[in-house]
Amino acid sequence: MYRIAPRLVLSLMLLLLTMPVAAQTPVPTTPPAPVPARPQAQPDWPNLARYRQADLDLAAPAPKESRVVFMGDSITQGWHLDQSFPQKPYINRGISGQTSPQMVLRFHQDVIALRPKVVIILAGTNDVAQNTGPISAEETLNNIAAMAEMATQNGIRVVLCSVLPAYDFGWRKGLEPAPKIAALNKLIQAYALEHKYVYVNYYAAMQDERGGLPETLSKDGVHPLPAGYDLMAPLAQKGIDQALKAKK
Repeated sequence: MYRIAPRLVLSLMLLLLTMPVAAQTPVPTTPPAPVPARPQAQPDWPNLARYRQADLDLAAPAPKESRVVFMGDSITQGWHLDQSFPQKPYINRGISGQTSPQMVLRFHQDVIALRPKVVIILAGTNDVAQNTGPISAEETLNNIAAMAEMATQNGIRVVLCSVLPAYDFGWRKGLEPAPKIAALNKLIQAYALEHKYVYVNYYAAMQDERGGLPETLSKDGVHPLPAGYDLMAPLAQKGIDQALKAKK
C-alpha cells in the first residue's frame, strides 16, 4: 500500500485553497417570443361599401329590360342619368376619385351582380392624375381590359369610352395630362377595335385646341357641366344601341 507524505498532502490542500474560484457562467436564456401585434383593419380601398346596400336592394331586371350600368369615376358619378336618359333602366356606379384598379376590384359587385345587358366603362382620368400612385397607360389599359373580359364572360355587352380631355388637374397640377390622355385613348380605341367592342369617342367631340375641355363644357377643366353631359348623352346612347344590336 502506497503512503503519501504528510507534507505533500498539506501542499496539495494549500494549492487548492489558493486557486481562484471560477466565475459561474450564467446559463443563457431565450427571450420570450414577441407577441405579434393585432393586424389593423385595412381601409375599403375599392370602396365596396359605397354601393353595397344599393346593389343588394336592386331588384333583378325585368324580362326584356335593357339594363345598363355606367361604371366610372366622378365624371360618371356626377352624371344625372335620369335626366339624360328619361325612363331608361340605366344605373350609375361612378365613384369620385377612383382609378381603374379600384374599379376592377368592385366590378363584380357593382356590375356583374346587377345582371345588365350592357356596361359602359369610362376610366382613366384619375390614373393619369396618379390618384393611387404612378401607373402607365398600358397598365390602365390592362385594367380596362380586365373589366371588359369579366363582362364578356358573363354575357354582358361592353361599351368602352375615351377619357375626357383635360389640360391640367386642379388637385394635382403640373402633370401635363393632355398628351397622356391622347395616348391612352389611342390604346383604348385600338383594343376596342381588336376585340370588337363598341368605342364611344367623347374626346374627339369635346377637346379644345389645347387638348382640354373648353369653358363652355366644364368649369374646372375636368368635370362636365350640364352642357358637357348633353353632348355626351347621345354619343353614349348610340354606343349602347350599337352594343345591343351586335351579334354575340
